[in-house]
Formats: sequence, structure tokens, C-alpha cells
Amino acid sequence: MNEGQTDAGIEAYEQRIEALEAKLSTLENNAAAAAEQDGTDFDWKDWGERFGLLIAWGLMILVLGSVKPDQMFAWNSYATMLGSNAMVVVLTLALMIPLTSGDFDLSVASVMGLSSMLLAVLNVKMGMPIGGAIVLVLLVGAIVGAVNSFFILYFGVHSLIVTLGTGYFINGLILWVSDSATIAGVSMGLVNAVILTRLFGIPIGFYYALSLTLVIWYVFQHTSLGRRLLFVGRGREVARLSGVNVDQVRAGALIASGTIAAFAGVLYTGMRGAADPSSALAFLLPAFAAAFLGSTAIYPGRFNALGAFVAVFFLSTGIMGLNFLGVDSFVQNLFYGGGLVIAVSISQLIRGRRPMD
Repeated sequence: MNEGQTDAGIEAYEQRIEALEAKLSTLENNAAAAAEQDGTDFDWKDWGERFGLLIAWGLMILVLGSVKPDQMFAWNSYATMLGSNAMVVVLTLALMIPLTSGDFDLSVASVMGLSSMLLAVLNVKMGMPIGGAIVLVLLVGAIVGAVNSFFILYFGVHSLIVTLGTGYFINGLILWVSDSATIAGVSMGLVNAVILTRLFGIPIGFYYALSLTLVIWYVFQHTSLGRRLLFVGRGREVARLSGVNVDQVRAGALIASGTIAAFAGVLYTGMRGAADPSSALAFLLPAFAAAFLGSTAIYPGRFNALGAFVAVFFLSTGIMGLNFLGVDSFVQNLFYGGGLVIAVSISQLIRGRRPMD
């Protein structure tokens, strides 16, 4: 293929993407026009679907606060909760990106744990400056995502199987690298940059998670990349026939997932000032629950960053309230597990009766 043919192919591809974006915009405009023709300026049903989780969050605070007002209505309780769950937000975002393109990444919690442990090893045991160590572990996360995408796309193995396998492989690698021991003494510069420095009483790590949430929201809502991710997730064959490079989109989503999961590991290490070989795995279920619960809010029927952000803190508030009530720790698993099942069920109901956004 000569250069002229290549340029023509690229131009044709870009034209198809523009046509797809125009079609999506037309669908949204038609939906808005239909709502206006109904004679109502305000769609209560749509509003309830979008913001129902926020309303439920407020009601939860009021109900728990009526029982434990001193703790539930104390600003310090929420400041601590917001800061300590920053890495859960980031991990949920890492999981959400491949979910949007139709793939699962069960290795995200393992990548977070690997990133945390490598950061501690490089900084504490090998004396590497914390900045260089962070760059290196982010690169490792991207490599894990690339490995996942290679096995998924080249060999055609389901993402659930591949990422489950790589997750277990990484867990073994963590135990080997750490010699099954916790490594403490990570640079105080990282600890200060994540948990000790505060703005409005909230650890600065929360604002990293908020910033990343807004960036991903913008990409998903206002760029052609975000629309391609959504298009691929809703129908790979249709997307392929429309000229979208489906494999490229899926690979990019998995690489982004690995990189962001590694960033979650950086925050986790900064929050604790240490790394241990097994605790990161406990965050996989909360991340899944938040990702699916978030798909029922703000933009119902699809995975979205703002919904995931709200869902993380909705679930965290519930756990905090249960702790204040003195409930046994096993109830947390019941809460997250039940929340995941309910969230997936509601998400499927919404997806089944709403057109593609």
C-alpha cells in the first residue's frame, strides 16, 4: 500500500468517526426534543435515575446519624473517610475503563499490590529516589496491561480468564519480591504528598482521585476516544464495521487500566508509609461494587467516572456507619457482596431498556 492509499484510508476512517459522533449527537438531541414534546420541562423519572444514588447517600447519613450523631455528623469522620478511600476511587476507575469497552480486568488489585511493593523495595531497599520509583512502577503497570491485552487479543482468550491468571501470577511475584514480609520506611515525601498534607481538612490524596475522576469524565463525555470506547463496549462487530479499530481501543483500555491501578498502589503506599504483600486484594470487591453501582447513577446504563466516584463514597459511608454501630467486620463483606449483586442487577435492568447514550 502506497502513501497516498494510506492517507486516504486514514481520512476515510476519520470521516466515519465524525459521522458516528454526529449520529450520537443526533440521538441525544432527539431524546431531548422528545422530552420537550411531552409537555414537561422537567423529567422527574430521569432525574431520579441520575441522582437517586446521591439521594440514597444523603438518606443513609441521616438514618445512621440519628443513631450515632456524634460520629456521623462530625466533619473529621468524613475528612478521614474521603482521604483513606482515594486509592479505592482510583482502583475503581482503573477497573471501569476496560469494563466500558467490554472487558474485565480482575488483575487491577494485584497490580495495585505489585506497584505498592515495588515502590517500597525500590525506595527503601535499593535507595532509589521516590520520584524515579513512581515512574518505574507506573511503567510496570502499563506493561501488565499490555501483557493482558496481548493474550486477550492475539490468542482470543476471554479477558476474565486472562486477568484472573495474571492476577494470581502477580500475587506470587509480590510474595517472592517481598519475601512475604511488610516493608516499612517509605519516603516521608510520599506520605506528606498523599495523607499528611491537607486541604480543608481532607488529605491531599482525595484531590488526586477527584482530579483523575474529572479527567476521565471529560475523556468519556467530550472526546472521540471516549465515544469509541463506549461504541466498542456496546457492540464490537458494529464498531468494527463502522471503521473503528476495535483491538486498538481494547488494548488501550487495558493498558490504561494497568497504569491507573499502579497509581492506586502509589497512593496506597503513601497512605500507609509501608507495603505489605496481601492487603491490596481486599479492595477488588469494593472496586467492582462501586463500578457497577456507579453505572446506575449520573449517566444510568453505562459505566461513568462521576457515578463511580459517588458510589465509592456511598459504600464507604455505609461501612463507616456500620463500624460506628460496632457491627462485626464480616458484615462488611455482606455489605459489599450484596451491593455488587444489587448494583449489577439494577445496571442490567437500565441497560435493557435504555438506548445507547
